[in-house]
Amino acid sequence: MDRRLKIAAKVTGGILATAAIAGAVSFWLTNKLVGIALDRNEDQGDDIPDEKISGDDPKMDLFMEIRDREAERLESTPCETVEITADDGIKLVGHFRKCKNAKRIIIAMHGWRSSWGKDFGIVSDFLYDSGCSVLYVEQRGQNNSGGEYMGFGLTERFDCLCWIRWIRERNIKKLPVYLYGISMGSATVLMASGAGEELVPDIHGIIADCGYTSPHAVWKHVAENNLHVLYTGWISSIADEMCKRKISFGSKDYSCTEALAKCQVPVLFIHGTDDTFVPIEMTYDNYKACAAPKRLLVVPGAGHAMSYVTDRKLYEQTLRQFWKDYDR
Repeated sequence: MDRRLKIAAKVTGGILATAAIAGAVSFWLTNKLVGIALDRNEDQGDDIPDEKISGDDPKMDLFMEIRDREAERLESTPCETVEITADDGIKLVGHFRKCKNAKRIIIAMHGWRSSWGKDFGIVSDFLYDSGCSVLYVEQRGQNNSGGEYMGFGLTERFDCLCWIRWIRERNIKKLPVYLYGISMGSATVLMASGAGEELVPDIHGIIADCGYTSPHAVWKHVAENNLHVLYTGWISSIADEMCKRKISFGSKDYSCTEALAKCQVPVLFIHGTDDTFVPIEMTYDNYKACAAPKRLLVVPGAGHAMSYVTDRKLYEQTLRQFWKDYDR
């Protein structure tokens, strides 16, 4: 009997030790992932490289080469650099590229751990040649804007409203204004769409390129599909609590689908079929949730944020038609 008890005690001890180690590893990984997602100064290191987070896309290297070249070109283009203060006191920076005889104004919001040049450099000449004055925003927690944390749209949606007010004060000719976001920038403008009356009548439309449904949903997708980490139960709960401590919002506290149910301005949704970072199904869900007039552009073969370079002609044609229909 004593021998059996000793064996049982050893087995139980081994199980508990294994569980403790697994728990500690899971906590470390969750803390690391939330840090990478939100903390401005978090170092990804070699443990979790970009390609693992965004998914394996063979087109990414060539795209990044083009993107970086066009970013440098846009960022060296003469723009008026402006600063405003967010509602919570954080300094926000933007770059206003004015177009002579402008037909409309675009407020452009870039994505996660990116920049205004990287996300919009490729499309910037088309916007300018189409008569768009563009305010390129630097999102909080990134580049020259202040803040310790990025908010995956949860905090940036309020910054978007601040920039709308800034444009409103200077839009003497009452030109139509559009919100344009890519990736996390897309989620930002979609979450801002829930502001309802605050967007009307200034905002004539929203262009949402490869946006996700919610921070929780995209974190779960990246963890389980790209990093092969189970993102359920207590791991998800820990991540949500860490998120609340950093930015005062949990990853499930608000979503694009919630906002879009209250949206009052037309939305053009854009997504590539080969996106491994934000799956196209999330845009389908956002599209279904949208209560306002809506359009959907699906670009075959396009990876994350690659729709414009994949089918430039179709992308430009779709934007021109959207502006033609809603500028008035």
